[in-house]
Amino acid sequence: MFMLFEDTYLTITEPSESVFRDRSSRFIGLAVPVGNEAEMKQELEQIRKKYFDATHHCYAFRLSFDKSVYRFSDDGEPSGTAGRPIFGQIQAKDLTNILVVVVRYYGGTKLGVSGLINAYKTAAKEALEHNRIVERTVNDVYEVLFTYEQMNDVMRVLKDDDIKQLSQNFDLKCRIEFSIRKLHAGKVYEKLTHIRGVTVSFLRTA
Repeated sequence: MFMLFEDTYLTITEPSESVFRDRSSRFIGLAVPVGNEAEMKQELEQIRKKYFDATHHCYAFRLSFDKSVYRFSDDGEPSGTAGRPIFGQIQAKDLTNILVVVVRYYGGTKLGVSGLINAYKTAAKEALEHNRIVERTVNDVYEVLFTYEQMNDVMRVLKDDDIKQLSQNFDLKCRIEFSIRKLHAGKVYEKLTHIRGVTVSFLRTA
């Protein structure tokens, strides 16, 4: 049921930006931490509204601790000259839960394919360099159901393993929702399920 795998990931802590200029064109790089696709879309829309008069809003994002959700867009620039170079910088730093947008104001002189690739790559790279990269742990969220008679045993496990409780409800049936680093989840799951009559259910990975 429990498999060992890398249970940490790298992300950024706050928004950051950069400005790169080439032959009168201005490229504004914006890096934003995001937790899910809905949040990413909201941030992207806000950037588009703020820089409504820009020529292009090219971007790339990657989500999830396993980096499985990603996309990039050239937003009208020649194919492969904007979104992919931006995404390449996310990959280079092995980041996830991040959106990087490069806003371009066209200056009247064409840069060519190599010029565009360099401009979008540089703006994205510098925006990331102006930020702080941190390592986060992948956590599993569980629900444990038990009776009042089992409370001392359950609470002892949670206390001994320094488990973070997210919510609790002590009605006819007691319920606690808790979060634990994935690497340690198997050990705690086994301890709790060995308490007679206790039910433990996996809810989600955060």
